[in-house]
Amino acid sequence: MKIVMLGAPGAGKGTQAVNIAKEYNIPHISTGDIFRANIKNQTELGMKAKEYMDKGALVPDEITIGMLLSRIADKDCDNGFVLDGFPRTIPQAESLKKALKEQGAKIDCAVDIEVPDEDIINRMSGRRSCPNCGGTYHVTFNPPKQEGICDACGTELVQRADDKPETVLQRLKTYHEQTQPLIEFYENEGVLVTVDGTKKPSEVLEDILGALK
Repeated sequence: MKIVMLGAPGAGKGTQAVNIAKEYNIPHISTGDIFRANIKNQTELGMKAKEYMDKGALVPDEITIGMLLSRIADKDCDNGFVLDGFPRTIPQAESLKKALKEQGAKIDCAVDIEVPDEDIINRMSGRRSCPNCGGTYHVTFNPPKQEGICDACGTELVQRADDKPETVLQRLKTYHEQTQPLIEFYENEGVLVTVDGTKKPSEVLEDILGALK
């Protein structure tokens, strides 16, 4: 089963991608992990990507796609994979389709987790993380025992810059412009499944697994 996760930042794609990967016993592949692995292992593509990232520039599609194709060629992807954070644009989706077609494969399902923008803003602007141990909290949904303090190590919690309301609005704007057209792309491919992301995570997973079956 080759699956692509769609949805706005903060819709819960990452959480559900991990759950689906466990259920199907296939790897969860996030673009962030691929970038980190390639940079850590100093691969040719990783070093090229680092040059762009160090300048704060977007990494060109051909580099991202090169790293991704090299990852999905690994043995553990023989039975499929869950892609999280890729594709983000129509050209990326077309490149992925072409590359898979050359291997006699295709994306079996694109899961779109739908959450209204105002819910996303509330979710993300309430997130807090521990700069010391990496623990994550939410002021409403998962508050620490003591306000503003990490349960695990007692460090003061911080709000990440990209979780601030003004940044979230900018990320949503980018998502609607660049990534939302992918919904139509995969709908035309006949593989789109849409689920309501405002439910509890366990219910969202149940809906996804039901649709995949």
